[in-house]
Amino acid sequence: MSAPVIAIDAMGGDFGPHCIVPASLRCLAETPSLHLALVGQSSILKEIIALIPGVDYSRLQIVDADEVIGMDERPAQVLRSKPRASMRLALELVRDGKAQACVSAGNTGALMALARQILKTLPGVDRPAMMTAIPTLEGPCLLLDLGANVDCTAEQLYQFAVMGSVAAQSFGIDQPRVSLLNIGTEEIKGNQQVKAAAGLLQRADINYQGFIEGDGLFRGETDVAVCDGFVGNILLKSSEGLAHMVAVRVEALFRRSVVSRLVGVLALPLLRQLRSDLRPARYNGASFLGLQGIVVKSHGGAGAEGFRSAILRAATDLEHNLPQRLHSQLEHLLVTGRSINAGDDVTTGGRSPSN
Repeated sequence: MSAPVIAIDAMGGDFGPHCIVPASLRCLAETPSLHLALVGQSSILKEIIALIPGVDYSRLQIVDADEVIGMDERPAQVLRSKPRASMRLALELVRDGKAQACVSAGNTGALMALARQILKTLPGVDRPAMMTAIPTLEGPCLLLDLGANVDCTAEQLYQFAVMGSVAAQSFGIDQPRVSLLNIGTEEIKGNQQVKAAAGLLQRADINYQGFIEGDGLFRGETDVAVCDGFVGNILLKSSEGLAHMVAVRVEALFRRSVVSRLVGVLALPLLRQLRSDLRPARYNGASFLGLQGIVVKSHGGAGAEGFRSAILRAATDLEHNLPQRLHSQLEHLLVTGRSINAGDDVTTGGRSPSN
């Protein structure tokens, strides 16, 4: 059996191939088992690769794609045009079995639309969800959705919760705690979709904990936090901005006086560790759960370090055989949950009776 290949959309993101190619080749050098297919305008890719010494060409392919999908292009337009776009061809490599995962920093809406069209969703899944890990006091928490689905039904939130639970188990979390992100923990709080999703989840065969607020999430009170993409995207970007602000403010405090500078020198190793633990690049890379293939979205503004993290995220999903794990468990959980809750009044319910 040939080694798994990760297809890289080398033309996507704010920085394009001049960031993505070096990040990809660094991953290739650091991970002997990794095989990559760089998809993009081959003349540009070859020029960049030629500047980097020690490339192992036996584990690297270049797939020519002469079209690029812009960050501002509408998904509906992308579905009808640009058959030679790097993003589309990278996904087609996965569909055709020539690659086992795809990573792109390109247009999120276009990537989602093309992935659904080319790879299709798993049985029982209406829409894929974007999931990533965020840092908390007790370790990483999986957050979904991050922006792929701005408006969600209760059934879709239920599906996200089930997929998040299965994904967390694949990474070694036994009986992962699953919670719905809400404006309060009381049953009467939240919009109708969240209340209805809580009702569906109360009898689901997962470790549903009820509603959780944002502060509880960062205290590490849950392993999987579920929300619609509108809320999730705002939460993710706000937390990234807050982490950056805190780091900048702390450094400014240590520069205020001679004494504070001396204290800063002593505290510098701890500050560097804190910044390393909280930096967005470390957690960059959102998995598209619910597809018949592995797709990871990198932040469009991510630098080389961040894109490297996205590649490693895809490699981890590949190592854990994530789509197959989801497929084997989703059918039972989704179908059972629907049959149990059929006809129930699911307009309320923040916490399960066991809590």
